[in-house]
Amino acid sequence: MTSFIIALIALILGYFIYGGLVEKVFRTDSSRPTPATTMADGIDYVEMPTWKVYLIQFLNIAGVGPIFGAIMGIMYGPAAFLWIVLGTIFAGAVHDFISGMISLRLGGKSLPEIVGSELGKRVKIVMSVFTCILLLMVIAVFVRTPANLLATLTPENLNATFWATCIFLYYILATLLPVDKLIGNLYPVFGFALLFMAVGIMGYMIFNAVPIPDGFSEGMFNRHPAGEAAPILPMMFISIACGAISGFHATQSPMMARCLNNEKHGRKVFYGAMISEGIVALIWAAAAIAFTGGYDKLAGYMAENGSDAGILVHDVCVSWLGKFGGILAILGVIAAPITTGDTAMRSLRLIIADSIGLQQKKFIKRLLVTLPVVGICYLLLNINFDVLWRYFAWCNQTLSIFTLWACSVYLARFRKAYIITMIPAMFMTALCVSFICYAPLGAYVEGVGLPIIVSEIIGLVAMLVCTYLFFRWQRSLSPELTTAE
Repeated sequence: MTSFIIALIALILGYFIYGGLVEKVFRTDSSRPTPATTMADGIDYVEMPTWKVYLIQFLNIAGVGPIFGAIMGIMYGPAAFLWIVLGTIFAGAVHDFISGMISLRLGGKSLPEIVGSELGKRVKIVMSVFTCILLLMVIAVFVRTPANLLATLTPENLNATFWATCIFLYYILATLLPVDKLIGNLYPVFGFALLFMAVGIMGYMIFNAVPIPDGFSEGMFNRHPAGEAAPILPMMFISIACGAISGFHATQSPMMARCLNNEKHGRKVFYGAMISEGIVALIWAAAAIAFTGGYDKLAGYMAENGSDAGILVHDVCVSWLGKFGGILAILGVIAAPITTGDTAMRSLRLIIADSIGLQQKKFIKRLLVTLPVVGICYLLLNINFDVLWRYFAWCNQTLSIFTLWACSVYLARFRKAYIITMIPAMFMTALCVSFICYAPLGAYVEGVGLPIIVSEIIGLVAMLVCTYLFFRWQRSLSPELTTAE
């Protein structure tokens, strides 16, 4: 329990101390008008209260990611706790804040536009394709998962196809309607429910003095049942993903950048939402080993239940929080993925519209962009779920590499301390390249299958090449470059 409390305090202090430092580096300006006021269109650019924007952002980036990812990640041992805390403070929250604020400064531009403005048109094209593929996979994955679960809870005539159709229709409405209608009214409720569930689980553990066998005293060795076939570096870092850093977040932040009414609220919304997600991941990582009784027992539990983290979530909530906990669990594993899928579709509409310069104020133009997306997602539903999820996990983390390097270039251009994004960019570059070279288990994506030491060397070389290119570009900057934005 002591380690858990220390980790929780570290995350909270990280928001105030390091988050404050990152905000100073970016130099937010409360007097600077935001896109919500200068570009208001009543559809995507809509000024909303900060608390509402925060809850929407939190649910946008969270979903079931910090719950399921933390449960799967904690199987690697206590190293997962360190990655959740350090990754959230120094990588994930910085990634979300800087990319969100850049979007705010650039009029709410979507991620490929941001990356393209910093890394060039060729990279922009690659990013546009890469991001669209990622979001299409997110939409497809988060249609099928809740649809299958709803089918098990309802009469036989209401099968998975019926629920998938209903979810698709909701996605279309959430994508086409003004952001302050469905999303603006539903998301704060679901976001609060997701936070309330995590706080309830944490409160139960603390007030009932539930032992949390974190195993720090025994060492940081790998506890994963696959042993040496699943090394902590890089496998654990990909498993946890959303609970520490996620490239997907940068696709969502521009939506809320178009709704903020003051730059000074950026830390609360972007950095704060990621810290909140880290806290949720920390709670569920601790709950997983506390509920099952340790790493070995957690591995056995997951094996018995087909590695379905949703079953563990349900059992923990019902056992510790009773019937109300069961309702929250169902809400978490059904509503959370749905509220990730709908904003993924909305952000995909915005990305496509931005890339072709198509204004979205008129309904018919929004519909023209949305319908092809729906058609492609329907086709993706016929692809094996495991294949979709494998590629999503790696693509998600790889996306953060492009974002972090673009953020580093942006900060360097304006003579700001780019080291805050460059170090995470270097680490994620080495990590993701190592993973795709190794990937022996087929748990995420079919990789090259090289030996782990060779994969890590290739990852290190890739990191050094990217770092060299960055510094070579930096030396080419004109000394007279203005610091004004």
